[in-house]
Amino acid sequence: MIDDNPRPRCVICPRDLFDDEAGRYVCRICEQRISRDLTALAGPGGLYARLCLRIHPGRSGDGGAVSGTPGRSMPLNAEVLSLTAGGGIVSTLETWVEDWATYGLGTVGIGGRLQYRLDRAVATLHLNLGRACSAHPALDEFAAEVGQAIRRCEALITGERQPRKVPVQCPCGGILWVALDTPGEECRGCGTEYGPVDVKRLPIAERAAA
Repeated sequence: MIDDNPRPRCVICPRDLFDDEAGRYVCRICEQRISRDLTALAGPGGLYARLCLRIHPGRSGDGGAVSGTPGRSMPLNAEVLSLTAGGGIVSTLETWVEDWATYGLGTVGIGGRLQYRLDRAVATLHLNLGRACSAHPALDEFAAEVGQAIRRCEALITGERQPRKVPVQCPCGGILWVALDTPGEECRGCGTEYGPVDVKRLPIAERAAA
């Protein structure tokens, strides 16, 4: 039987929104996850600041040199530099601040050092996140870009290669990202728990993969 009045869904999960979430694009669970990701990026102990210490691959986490020929500078880590320099994570966040500003969600800052600019952008986005969940239709794109920045930072900081993940689709419409070594996943849309075999039998989510 087709439901003539389907409940609105979160644009990220996509879980059915509760009655007290009416008028929102994003459920509160996804809002909390975005908030955690933003918080993880900022500050002197945040992922961005820690990643900056990795620009020189011969340096340890506390900034001290651990190898290399005396008197010769260490080569730059190009991937880390691409994320930490202008045009990287800072510019990505500032572009979203500019976009949100067109919806009346914060104001655009001007100038400053990169760490300061990142912290200011995060603070603006964090402050206006609650209103954006009801006012900005592209929260799924924003959450995806912030989440991607988090994963890239973590992988470069730890030096671990992240397993390639493929998007698969639950019958409820929810998207799950599965790697070869995935022990199992729970669909955030309907709460269905899949074991390591069953989750790999789900069909590829063509829209997410594109």
